Amino acid sequence: MTEISARSPRITHLAWDELDAEGLGRHKDLKAYPGGGRAWDWDETGTRHSPGVQIADVEELLEHGCDIVVLSRGMDLRLEVPAETTDFLDAKGIEWRALETREAVAAYNELAAAGRAVGALVHSTC
Repeated sequence: MTEISARSPRITHLAWDELDAEGLGRHKDLKAYPGGGRAWDWDETGTRHSPGVQIADVEELLEHGCDIVVLSRGMDLRLEVPAETTDFLDAKGIEWRALETREAVAAYNELAAAGRAVGALVHSTC
């Protein structure tokens, strides 16, 4: 894990299979949150395109103080976001958005620039 300031790091580059974020370097998939981020390793939680983003994937974001979460669904929208995950966020009172990757990065960067405690799970391929 790499720590930066208490704000959410801006994503500075996005292309197929790669993205860069301030102070975090280049990754294929990224977890970003206030104060830092790290590679998003799907094998840690058993994440696959289907059933998609797991509750365990978003828990780390909440542990870092996020009050809004942006979930990237991939460039081709192949990554699913199951109701169990969104219901979990709703039950915690966490605002969330699930968007195509380019839209997700734009929304995340906008929220970070506004000083929101935003976290993101970003998938840079399909």
